[in-house]
Order: sequence, then structure tokens, then C-alpha cells
Amino acid sequence: MNIIIKSTINTLQKSQYLLNNLDDEILSNASVSPYNSSIGSHLRHILDFYDCILNIKNDCVDLTARKRDNKIETCCDSAKDYLLSLMDRLSSLEENLDKTVNVVDDLGLGKTEIPYTLAALLAQANSHTIHHYAIINYILDRIGIIINDADFGYNPTTPKKTASY
Repeated sequence: MNIIIKSTINTLQKSQYLLNNLDDEILSNASVSPYNSSIGSHLRHILDFYDCILNIKNDCVDLTARKRDNKIETCCDSAKDYLLSLMDRLSSLEENLDKTVNVVDDLGLGKTEIPYTLAALLAQANSHTIHHYAIINYILDRIGIIINDADFGYNPTTPKKTASY
């Protein structure tokens, strides 16, 4: 299996761990300001991003065509099913990762089309996921929940703080 696919699945497994340790009430809790977004809304956004990538049509990926299924935001079982389906699809991805795909996205001034390699798009999705994990970690902290993963929400290139004695 390609290193990008392996890394992506490794990152997404953190979503699985998270979902296995939350309930629907915590998943959908949108009480943390200033954005009042829920853990579920961030997980749904992450998973929708991968779903768009996996729905390549005519060498085009439309990141603005996300499903936005509310059940993924509010139901751990639905989110787990969606996650596992995407991980299975990623692990069996047979596309050439070096091929160019046109990515449709809205960068704030309307839709635009950007050429990527599929590998670059998956690498971006992986970093995007980690950054959303950081936001999720802030939400978890504010509602008093600790997960046992010291790397959750940290990019692998982030220097680790060492204790000074």
C-alpha cells in the first residue's frame, strides 16, 4: 500500500478511536464558543472531504459537493459507518496517485479549478484532518473530556515540547 494511503488511514483511525470513546450527546454538543461547532460537525466535514476525493469523475474532484449528512454529526454509529466505508475505499483505491486531477474549490471568491496530483490532494486532506483534530481537541478540553492520544491534533512535523528541569 502506498505511503500516502497508509498515512491517511493511520490519521483517520484517530477518528475511529474518538468515535469509540464518545456518545451521541458529546458528538453533537455545540456549546463551545465562539463558533459553537460540534465535534460531529468537524468529523463530518473531514469525512465529506475524503468522500469528495473518492468520487472522482472525469479526473475532477469537486470539494464543494459535500454530502453534509446531519446524521454523521449527531450519531456515533452513523459516523463510524461512514468512516469505515471511506477507509475501505481508500485502502482499495486503484487510481494512479501521480495522475493530475482538477480540483474544484471555493477559496472565498467563488469556485475555482486547481490542478493537483491525486497524491498532493490526499496529502492536503491528511493535513486538513489533523488541523480539524486540533479544533476537536479544543472542544474536548472545553467540555472536560480528555482522550488518551498525545498526538491527537498535532501535525507530525510539530516540534515536541520537552520538560525542562
